[in-house]
Amino acid sequence: MARQLRIGIIGVGGIAQYAHIPGYKELGDEVELVACADVNVERARQVAATYGIARAYEEYREMLEREELDAVSICTPNKFHAPATIAALEAGCHVLCEKPPALSVAEARAMVEAAARAGKVLTFGLHYRFTTEVQAAKRAIDGGEIGHVYAARVDAIRRRGIPGWGVFTNKELQGGGPVIDIGVHMLDTCLYLMGYPKPVQVLAKTYQEIGTRPGVGALGQWDWENFQVEDLAMAMIKLENGATILLETSFAQNIDVMERMNVRLSGREGGVNVFPLKISKEMHGGLYDITPAWLPKVEHPHREEVKHFVAACRGEHEPMVTAEEAVRLQQVLDAIYQSAEKDDIVYLD
Repeated sequence: MARQLRIGIIGVGGIAQYAHIPGYKELGDEVELVACADVNVERARQVAATYGIARAYEEYREMLEREELDAVSICTPNKFHAPATIAALEAGCHVLCEKPPALSVAEARAMVEAAARAGKVLTFGLHYRFTTEVQAAKRAIDGGEIGHVYAARVDAIRRRGIPGWGVFTNKELQGGGPVIDIGVHMLDTCLYLMGYPKPVQVLAKTYQEIGTRPGVGALGQWDWENFQVEDLAMAMIKLENGATILLETSFAQNIDVMERMNVRLSGREGGVNVFPLKISKEMHGGLYDITPAWLPKVEHPHREEVKHFVAACRGEHEPMVTAEEAVRLQQVLDAIYQSAEKDDIVYLD
């Protein structure tokens, strides 16, 4: 049996408790949850007691210094992704960092450079890649089922889905709203299915029309008086290979669905709707929609992501989400906000 990996958790909020910690627990003796750290040290102690984690810290740097860790999950607010990741890499740890990669391309590149210097795995929490539908769509596209993909539509929209907890509406800590919280997932899914072509132009507009006033909250009552991020964003992204992506993402929008997370891809030989999975083609003199009769089900994509990370730490395979892809994704996120701010096209190097 391979040596047991010693794991640390930085940030013990919702995503750590829902996804990362259970993911590690499901691996049994393959890993040991050694320590966790959170600025709210009482919460860290409670989580440690609940999940059988040996030690809890207030300062993650102290945890990295005192504990002999092999790998860490970074589950902090977005502002701290880069410094915590770089500190963990410099301490000799492999890192699984939650999305978005960082608050800027410069930070994302610094993280990648730190991983290269340390010779450690750096990957990111983009768990939709691990879903049944995305993996099936990827196999179909890579198999030439729909031909060259030249256009895509990305939706990550909610009718009234502003989170009523956490720091999701705090611009300083999060960097933005739906673009970097839910839009990032579908944007990454789309780019992944397209082979992650280089983005070259972005034209975007953000709105703050609903979040700054009281209203019905389907995900709890948000603090509308301190709402600091966009509640809707629209963007057109042009890629180096000539393909385009239309993105729409919202926390709050007057639409006729409560939520839609989806990617639609148009290719020369067919199209793919990812959620639910459907391939549309012209065949035998007719127009056909093809749906799977059965696919192996991934029950917990978040936890599958954690298992994949541990296997990558052991050298069994490369991480599915590469550091280079994360930089490219961060370029698009940055450009969306920059384009909206200056009300013009942003050109990427």
